[in-house]
Amino acid sequence: MKNLLWLLVLVAVGCAQHADKKPQTQLTAITQASGGEMPEGQKNLHFSKAELHWQVFPEQQRISGHAVLTFTAKAALTRLSLDLDPQLVISQVMFNQAQLPNSQWQNPEGRLFIQLPETVALDHAFTITIDYSGKPHVAKKAPWDGGFVWSKTADGQPWIATAVEGEGCDLFWPCIDQPTGEPDTAELYITVPAPLVAPSNGVFKGMTENDGWRTYHWQVTHPNTYAIALNIAPYKKLEATYHSRFGNSYPMNFWYLQGEEQQAQALFAEFPTQLDFFEQMIGPYPFANEKMGVVHTPYLGMEHQTINAYGNGYAKSIFGYDGLLQHELAHEWFGNQLTNSNWDDYWLHEGFGTYMQPLYAQYLWGNMAYAAELYQIRAKITNKAAVVSGQSQTEESVYDPERGPGQDIYNKGALVLHTLRHYLGDDKFFQAVRELVYGTATPQPGNFKPRYSSTQEFIEIVNRISDQDMHWFFDNYLYQAQLPKLAVNRNGELLQLRWLQTKSAFPMPVEVMVNGELHTVAMPAGQGSLNIGAAARVQVDPQQYILKERPHFAIYQAWGKARKAQVLTEKKPTKDRD
Repeated sequence: MKNLLWLLVLVAVGCAQHADKKPQTQLTAITQASGGEMPEGQKNLHFSKAELHWQVFPEQQRISGHAVLTFTAKAALTRLSLDLDPQLVISQVMFNQAQLPNSQWQNPEGRLFIQLPETVALDHAFTITIDYSGKPHVAKKAPWDGGFVWSKTADGQPWIATAVEGEGCDLFWPCIDQPTGEPDTAELYITVPAPLVAPSNGVFKGMTENDGWRTYHWQVTHPNTYAIALNIAPYKKLEATYHSRFGNSYPMNFWYLQGEEQQAQALFAEFPTQLDFFEQMIGPYPFANEKMGVVHTPYLGMEHQTINAYGNGYAKSIFGYDGLLQHELAHEWFGNQLTNSNWDDYWLHEGFGTYMQPLYAQYLWGNMAYAAELYQIRAKITNKAAVVSGQSQTEESVYDPERGPGQDIYNKGALVLHTLRHYLGDDKFFQAVRELVYGTATPQPGNFKPRYSSTQEFIEIVNRISDQDMHWFFDNYLYQAQLPKLAVNRNGELLQLRWLQTKSAFPMPVEVMVNGELHTVAMPAGQGSLNIGAAARVQVDPQQYILKERPHFAIYQAWGKARKAQVLTEKKPTKDRD
């Protein structure tokens, strides 16, 4: 995922070297946006299968595509729409193998409207075939700015990758650019110049070679739309079989570049431990029928289903694991197995994915590492906008810190889960997470499928498991920007506590350490008190279990912003004076 959580602490390597210096056409508003209100022409389509063929021309930075899309009508249809960047020129559109005249389709702004030659009845299947070609949008700074990355390896060979989470799948294939637009299955055929390699999503079905071109065939089930990915380079591969605690086994693969053998082996050695953590804490790896795959990319990273992009330079950290690799792997559960039904619930991907890092540090090294990871995350929360608005959103509107919560979907989301875990206790907390991810409290290989969910469903799950109405918790943490503030007043021998800045009643109990002895203060109406006598040492919420306003974080952020501006000013070159 774009994963700005790591932007300040991890350095991306292998930035794209763009051969084509000509400015590219700006994306239309429709292509730029992903998600939001689903267009009428897409609401009655069940996407059964996507058969996608690409031929990639590295030197021209161009692609040609042939897409055969199978749909089932959820109502009688005479018209439909798909999404495809208009920079890619369509040469023909077919309905059930019959070519449609140009007058029956148009794609002026990236919304491809198709007038069907006949009415498709309810529950009837049909195919739309689209041939297109052109220069796809180039990512200026992947993965934060989506598109193609045309790069070169150290010895000058093509190194190409896609990253389209923000702008969506329509940057390089005709799709339903919505979180709920996943096809049931996808067949991917990627044709590249020999001897290049093209690892992609799902199961490898074979490679054919003809006249200097190689075609790689991959098959994937229920692919997240933005997670379908092209990766092209002279890759080498590490592979092994992972034997799961659930009794099944599946392949682990890592595609890396020549000359990286030692670093690749070290990173590959992290795969089993990370997998065991997720299977122990959350549940079975969701795509065991396909693979657990990682590919080295010329940009930082992205959660491409079963072929996670990794470009973190084989970084080392004080926590003893590669945080980017672990974050992207988390998205196989939070993003790919569980997909938010609307981008307004984006924190279900990123907040849960981010919380997996401190949890993993705790799994490896204990509570000190857990707290250290969490404190770094806590320092980044901005509280400019509510994490969840309650309205349909595009990916861009949520991710943009000027219009939406931005990085708080990562950082605040993770701290909300930290607080919820303490409030519920581990058993109830992890049961709630498990049901959110799998739709069952007892997931086993073969008894679940990828699913869509929402914040409201998670609240309902938590309410049922906790046997209480937890709306007060989520209202105050997710549906308002500001954090609850704890007012603390010592009045003689009485310590008085009161919650402020709350959207609704906030009965969050508070732990207080008095001369080394821990007490829990009930706050049934948002306030409570404790007799502390003449205690010399009093600490409120000593373990920092509760996410609340703390002014020193805002002071630190303001200092950091000013310091960064000062450094940039000092580095700015000045013109020589005569």
